[in-house]
Amino acid sequence: MTRGKLLKDMVWVPGGTFLMGSDDFYPEEGPVHRASVSGFWMDEHAVTVAEYRRFVRATGYVTVAERAPDPAQYPGVAAELLVPGSLVFRQPDRPVDLHNPRNWWSWVPGAQWRHPEGPGSTLHGRERHPVTHVAHEDAAAFAAWAGKALPSEAEWERAARGGLEGAVYCWGDVFQPRSRTMANTWQGRFPWENLKTDGFPGTTPVKRFPPNEYGLFEMTGNVWEWTSDFFSPRHPGSSPACCVPRDPHVQTPERSHDRPAPDTHIPRRVVKGGSYLCAPNYCLRYRPAARQGQAVETSSTHIGFRCVVPGDTPTGDAHEAGHAIKRAQTSAVLDGGPRDRVKLR
Repeated sequence: MTRGKLLKDMVWVPGGTFLMGSDDFYPEEGPVHRASVSGFWMDEHAVTVAEYRRFVRATGYVTVAERAPDPAQYPGVAAELLVPGSLVFRQPDRPVDLHNPRNWWSWVPGAQWRHPEGPGSTLHGRERHPVTHVAHEDAAAFAAWAGKALPSEAEWERAARGGLEGAVYCWGDVFQPRSRTMANTWQGRFPWENLKTDGFPGTTPVKRFPPNEYGLFEMTGNVWEWTSDFFSPRHPGSSPACCVPRDPHVQTPERSHDRPAPDTHIPRRVVKGGSYLCAPNYCLRYRPAARQGQAVETSSTHIGFRCVVPGDTPTGDAHEAGHAIKRAQTSAVLDGGPRDRVKLR
């Protein structure tokens, strides 16, 4: 594959040092610290159903949700329950206890990327939606086939921030600047009231909302996205300015296990960006700093991914022209309003 074909529909994210994390929302997002990454290319949008279908047709790959779970990984679980399937969101018809996710999550036998809501559901009309029901190894397998990789958590957050220093959202500090909807998040009171003001009850097609300053679409909302990092309950503390680690990457799973959960032996990887199920009254995680640990074998209706390629800086003129176009697109959506954060150098 030529370099040009490999980088089709990817955008350049410049390397540099930036403020990572947040001290204002959830404890696992802190502390705010400086991180440094090398420049890289990133898919401009999440991998779509159509793209994943091409991968499966070319390789015959079978996803985790299409395989029966290994009984050794789930001691004590009845054999008749160890069948292929995945987690599906089921909207309750009344307010429920938000401390119990079982009130809206169901394990559905037969649910997988081709059948997002379970047997009988199809992908008709969703070719441009992000692929879902992909476990971590399913995402990594696609990335390897495409000659790419999953981003580290630091790379992902650098890209999502789009050069805005310490902003709450990918586009600034105001959730709906000039009343414009900037991401696919839950509209209404989660999980029982879905107002669907964006016209979609679940995921939306990619590139439906404005790109950030780097030209990346839907870096928050729509679907959570897998990264290559194992989860840790907190970020490391700040380092002296002279010693900020470059390209940090959590490569060992020791601290990733979810001790209160019954499947504590299964490591977790970081997922970033929140999804269409995130709402102000529950899971306010449609922000660059937001992060969660997700068991590597878990797939669901709200987790997808995108890929990266390390590489050389693009030609200056083409690079700047591309960013000028993206800035114009975003400014048009914001009615030409000024940014409410300064850009990183």
